[in-house]
Amino acid sequence: MSTLFERHQKTLDDAVSAIRSRAYFSAYPEIPSGKIYGETARKDGQAAFQGALNNAFAIDQPASGAVGAEQSPYGFDLGITYPKPDLDTLLPAAEAAMGAWKHTDAETRVGVCLEILHRLNKRSFEMGFAVMHTTGQGFMMAFQAGGPHAQDRGLEALAYAWEELQRCPRTATWEKRVGKEETVVLNKTFRVVPRGVGVVIGCSTFPTWNSYPGLFASLVTGNAVVVKPHPGAILPLAITVRIAREVLTEEGFDPNLVVLAADAHDDPITKTLVTRPEVRIIDYTGGSPFGEWIEANATQAVVYTEKAGVNSIVIDGLDDMRAVSGNLGFSLSLYSGQMCTTSQNVFIPRDGVDVGGEHKSFDDVASAIIKAVDWLLGDAKRGAEILGAIQSERTLARIDQTAAEGGTVLRPSGPVENEMFPDARVRSPLIMKVDAADEKLFMREMFGPIVYFIATDDTKQSLELATRAAREHGAITCALYSTDASVIAAAEEATADAGVPLSCNLTGSIWVNQSAAFSDFHVSGANPSGNATLCDPAFVVGRFRIVQSRIPVSQAAPVG
Repeated sequence: MSTLFERHQKTLDDAVSAIRSRAYFSAYPEIPSGKIYGETARKDGQAAFQGALNNAFAIDQPASGAVGAEQSPYGFDLGITYPKPDLDTLLPAAEAAMGAWKHTDAETRVGVCLEILHRLNKRSFEMGFAVMHTTGQGFMMAFQAGGPHAQDRGLEALAYAWEELQRCPRTATWEKRVGKEETVVLNKTFRVVPRGVGVVIGCSTFPTWNSYPGLFASLVTGNAVVVKPHPGAILPLAITVRIAREVLTEEGFDPNLVVLAADAHDDPITKTLVTRPEVRIIDYTGGSPFGEWIEANATQAVVYTEKAGVNSIVIDGLDDMRAVSGNLGFSLSLYSGQMCTTSQNVFIPRDGVDVGGEHKSFDDVASAIIKAVDWLLGDAKRGAEILGAIQSERTLARIDQTAAEGGTVLRPSGPVENEMFPDARVRSPLIMKVDAADEKLFMREMFGPIVYFIATDDTKQSLELATRAAREHGAITCALYSTDASVIAAAEEATADAGVPLSCNLTGSIWVNQSAAFSDFHVSGANPSGNATLCDPAFVVGRFRIVQSRIPVSQAAPVG
């Protein structure tokens, strides 16, 4: 048994138990505390990040120059360059690296992957700064989502892969009596055969959280992996690749099992990369148009996508306006709406709803939520941490475009000061009021801090619009607030049919944006927001095949 497997077996066993029970579990602490990670961990992580700035990021892999032009959404250039890939040398190197890896046992591969995750966890502060200054997330969110939560998602994929790899025995003796005098006895051997080189395409907002499931699911099942970051968020995945290569080398494997394929906005390589014949697995996170292009054109590969969607909130009735408005105010403001799980459309009956036995108008409900947003962002330090910064200039342009397209501005978007980073791109949420008839405005994804409050005839229409948006355009989350059990039951049925997970009556410190590893299935694969789920068995089984050999026992090679 692998030494690394033995070292980390409890972590694996706990993860397997969690995916079976769906109960809360986290292997990697989410609190950025010196008592957990070491008293100097934050300082060391920040020093490592700063040391990477304005330097070449060394990865000893096939390359043909350098590339890199990342800009921190907090107002400065990172100045880091990375190896520029030559696909004609990089892909053959990745293919060749699979030789020993695919022939080793599953325990060894799992042990190596668990060690990579363990070392990534130790570098969580460094990763937090790297994620913060490529995505625009506030530091706390960047530490958690880019570090421990992403590591948990990688471990979750490992757990599913381990389960599937154990379903078929490695050997079996098969015996069948075929006549009075003859019995056939065969020795059978079952081999796990990897599909081939995988490509993981990272996104600009959650480069590690969305990439680790595909990375570890492909690697642990015997495949090599080409990590293709978004050109605006290379550093977090470059750190990941370098750590993976270090562990692979130490364990005697070819480090080209994990390689980096960085590119630039003005010289993209993704279309060429994903259609290469060597590429047999693709994991994609990003916008729907390009995801659909990959699904249609990368026909030589099995493709797993997480794309975009139009997420909704349906308000039917409340017990406590303050509890709900506080929850929604935070949810709508967090990371400036740049989460694939953030709600965009809030459906409210135009005649209002009952709140704690008292009827409240549409404007009353809308005003309460806006008041909660204003309060959260009223403290400059708190507001800056909640909002983070806008990752892309295109998102800034989209905010201004939306305000001019139609509807009534209930809350204008405006700049928010960040005391530590005066040049940060920070904007508060834009909240618009539109009518249910204005489908051209809200029946589309408007990524960023853009929210539509939509006046409907009644809750029935609200649910119809929310679920139609999911069926036609995709949705990753849906929320409902209701005190009526029959409405909740109807919503559960309707959202299940639309393939969108439903969260009911969330208040306090749990938000519709959140997706918990080992318990929540992120993206259903049942509507246009994506064809895969993070994670379930289907996410791993397509990455390998089982091929058998058989021989009569009398002819089998002697043991020993």
